[in-house]
Amino acid sequence: MSKMDRLEQHSASKAPVAVSGRSRRSLRARRIATPYLLLVPALVIYGVFTIYPIYRQFDISFYNWHIFPGVSDPFVGWSNYTAIFHDPVIRTAAFNSFLFIVITVPIQMAIGLFAAAVLTDHMPGSMFWRACIYIPVVTSWVVVSWVFSYIFASQGGVMNGLAGLFVGHTVSVDWTAQTWTANGVIWLLSIWKGVGWSFIIFLAALDGIPRQLVESARIDGANEFRVWRNVVLPSIRGAVTFVTVLLVIGAAQVFTQIFEITKGDRITRRSR
Repeated sequence: MSKMDRLEQHSASKAPVAVSGRSRRSLRARRIATPYLLLVPALVIYGVFTIYPIYRQFDISFYNWHIFPGVSDPFVGWSNYTAIFHDPVIRTAAFNSFLFIVITVPIQMAIGLFAAAVLTDHMPGSMFWRACIYIPVVTSWVVVSWVFSYIFASQGGVMNGLAGLFVGHTVSVDWTAQTWTANGVIWLLSIWKGVGWSFIIFLAALDGIPRQLVESARIDGANEFRVWRNVVLPSIRGAVTFVTVLLVIGAAQVFTQIFEITKGDRITRRSR
């Protein structure tokens, strides 16, 4: 075999193999299906632990459900929902929850943003003040609820003692027995304990703003109000949205501090 024949044979062996239409469609289908197949484990876990419990909870709401096995669960239809909307206790609880969200969430965000703005400028002792603001976040709800219960106790409470110093005689206000005073105590406790969480998020967001943007705005003659309105707040819009959503979710699920602060009064009334 001549050299030329060997070259032609080698070139023929290196020539691209034609791909049929069916193989091309199969390759394309495989490429499209691969990402969805990779999502299957996550979708299965999400369906089993999220979608199914939601469906099951909705299904149970139409029955007079008992948690004990072997007990009949009669179908009651919409009766549970009717009872909820006609129950005055439920309406009061919903109104108090709404007030809790409207009052505590904006105040926590405002105080957290203000503290973050003050403590970003390398003021003396900033690390100490940052720790003081954040420490309440990691404390137990039960512990701080009992502390506030002692502060606002009707007999020997710190708040009644301070009030007595101002009015000149002994004060015995049962703060947790009345609706509005008890709400005020719960709001104060929740704001004090939760403000450090929004503070730490806003602190990270403010530290992420390029200094050049703020300095350029000030060089152009913008005052602090315009700097915050046109530079700072747009730059931390994502953090504001994140904090708002999570604080609203947390406020809608509030329970521990309400139960711990008011259960003493409830137990007293029940014993009577």
